[in-house]
Amino acid sequence: MQKKILFVIFLLILSVSAYSQSSAFGAVKGDVIEIYNTGRDLESRGQTQEANVYYDQVIQICNNDISQNNANRDTYTALSWTFLRQRKYNDVILWGERGLRIYADEYRIHETIGEAYFYLEDYGNSLRYMQHYVNYLPRGDRVSIAYFFMGEIYRIEAKYRLADIAYSTAVRLQPSQSLWWYRLGQVREYAGDTIQSADAYERAIRLNPSYQLAIDGLARVRRTVR
Repeated sequence: MQKKILFVIFLLILSVSAYSQSSAFGAVKGDVIEIYNTGRDLESRGQTQEANVYYDQVIQICNNDISQNNANRDTYTALSWTFLRQRKYNDVILWGERGLRIYADEYRIHETIGEAYFYLEDYGNSLRYMQHYVNYLPRGDRVSIAYFFMGEIYRIEAKYRLADIAYSTAVRLQPSQSLWWYRLGQVREYAGDTIQSADAYERAIRLNPSYQLAIDGLARVRRTVR
């Protein structure tokens, strides 16, 4: 009788454990992006240590999902985003490309890999992934950012006309970024478009009146026009 009771207790423990694990993994699938977003919001407020607690949780959850063959699009997307926030760029590429082997049309990962390659100064691959993103997800949440990175690549490569097009698209989609207007003014100045350059510098200063680089740039091109 005692053995039967112990056996029943053992079965109950197993069932509770299995239920807890399945519930946890079920919640994870729906919540992993939300957990990442919480970490990102904390980081944006300067609470880096607290943010990393959430980022580490995302990594643990995603690794569990992958090891149990429960991974979905959000698993690989959140994992690549998290590694990007932690500046682990090689991990972004490693896990992002693994995700793309399963979900080739997950363009959120394309954009994230593009950013990772940019920070690794592999501009050719960065541009390739950014172009995939803007071509196939033209209304994606990070399209303006993708165009900005494309502008940065063209600026670094001294392709100022192409940089002008990319930065112009970025500021059209998101006109509130003073840095982007400054960069647009910069490449226009390099290309000799002084009047258009002045317009971009003025927009940067309007958004950030203490932006000294833009102030200096505007003074330079105004002297040229005279």
